[in-house]
Amino acid sequence: MIIKLLMLVIFFGVMVGIGLYCRKHATDVNGFVLGGRSVGPWLTAFAYGTSYFSAVIFVGYAGQFGWKFGIASTWIGLGNAFLGSLLAWSVLGRRTRVMTQHLKSATMPEFFGKRFNSKSLKTVASIIIFVFLIPYTASLYNGLSRLFGMAFNIDYTVCVIVMAVLTGVYVIAGGYMATAINDFIQGIIMIFGIIAVIAAVLSGEGGFTAALKGLSEVTDSTATDMPGAFNSFFGPDPLGLLGVILLTSLGTWGLPQMVQKYYSIKSEKQVNKGMIISTVFAVIVAGGCYFLGGFGRLFADRIGVENGIPVGGFDAVIPAMLKDLPDLLIGVVVILVLSASMSTLSSLVLTSSSTLTLDLIKDNFVKNMSEKKQLRIIRALIVVFIAISVVIAIVQYKSNVTFIAQLMGVSWGALAGAFLAPFMYGLYWKKTTAAACFVSFIFSSVVMILNMLIRPYFPIILQSPINAGAFCMIAGLIIVPLVSIITKKPEKTLVDDAFACYDKKVLVKQTEALGDE
Repeated sequence: MIIKLLMLVIFFGVMVGIGLYCRKHATDVNGFVLGGRSVGPWLTAFAYGTSYFSAVIFVGYAGQFGWKFGIASTWIGLGNAFLGSLLAWSVLGRRTRVMTQHLKSATMPEFFGKRFNSKSLKTVASIIIFVFLIPYTASLYNGLSRLFGMAFNIDYTVCVIVMAVLTGVYVIAGGYMATAINDFIQGIIMIFGIIAVIAAVLSGEGGFTAALKGLSEVTDSTATDMPGAFNSFFGPDPLGLLGVILLTSLGTWGLPQMVQKYYSIKSEKQVNKGMIISTVFAVIVAGGCYFLGGFGRLFADRIGVENGIPVGGFDAVIPAMLKDLPDLLIGVVVILVLSASMSTLSSLVLTSSSTLTLDLIKDNFVKNMSEKKQLRIIRALIVVFIAISVVIAIVQYKSNVTFIAQLMGVSWGALAGAFLAPFMYGLYWKKTTAAACFVSFIFSSVVMILNMLIRPYFPIILQSPINAGAFCMIAGLIIVPLVSIITKKPEKTLVDDAFACYDKKVLVKQTEALGDE
């Protein structure tokens, strides 16, 4: 216990210390929200990765989908790496960095407002972000509480409040730069932690081969009649697996807290390096989490099963797998999940508070807002946003409303479905219209809200918020071009100005005069 507490104290001390150290970078809005657009590729890539993977992934998704798909759930982590990181950086990274600087936009709603010359588009986008980031943030605490309860037997409410307060301190003090540096440190902890945990868990089951053999002998008539389904290549439900891969991988393309990482990288030349680092990070962390979760059914006797579902829900699977590890390793796991949760939480609260201040309050409610006043409001909203998410997390936990993965699925589905297509087409296609963006925003938001309220009335395949979210993203890719074709074309001067940043003229010295021939 002393070792575990000492590790926690050191961890929290370093995080807060970095926040205080980075105060010098947070003296204006650009520095506080984007780190002055001077963040290197290593910090940016780790900030992207640690914002991507949180306790939601490690405890919620790894537990649920490892139980459902077996070892095939590893494909989800690989999809996150190659679709959610490598391809996302390749398609969006450079163009986002260049156009957002050209348009002088610091947030995703501000990008929509300036790219399409629509104040109402910016306002609607900011409201969607604020509303749907709250359930995502609340879901972060739940996974953490399970592990803290296992390791320290500490009350859930205390865990939530301590984590929220400490995260708030370093984000309010140092802004994006403090978040990026802390993300880098937390990312290193996550890499070494997941490798150590996988090795320890598999060793306890007799090694990889023995664990895989044990998995091949698992049967569950409520899930599948196929023998050896849980150690097969695509698992018992390939179609369901594909839906999870699409949501958790393509979803990052439209999540504002992820896309905003491209805004802050030092230069477009650093994008390729950041892309490689981010992909390697995702292979290790995401691949490792889902790979570990794939062996969850080997621990069914310790968890207990009713009607094919673990007693205590899917969130109980990973903690049960880790329960018998040595104290030192449990301490590492707690720090690992703390790192994952705090990095994602800091990214979410910074994104939400800056979006609400710069895109909704500024100009709409407070005219001619000074730089200092903007900073004060952003910091105050960080406190408000954290407080709201804490209250929701505690109420949700005590009333046992839903699983972690369902909370996150609703949030990801609404945000990614609303923004993925408008943002990508806005970067690449000159004929994209503001009306098409509006339709995409409203369609995905309404579908995910209805999925939450009247889920039994949805088609069976779309009753899962995961599948509904994947459907919204794919639908958006079709809706935006169709609506753009039938609605009023954007002004040519507006579009040409936005895309001028991609056609910058460069003067070079001519060393030899060439004739007409």
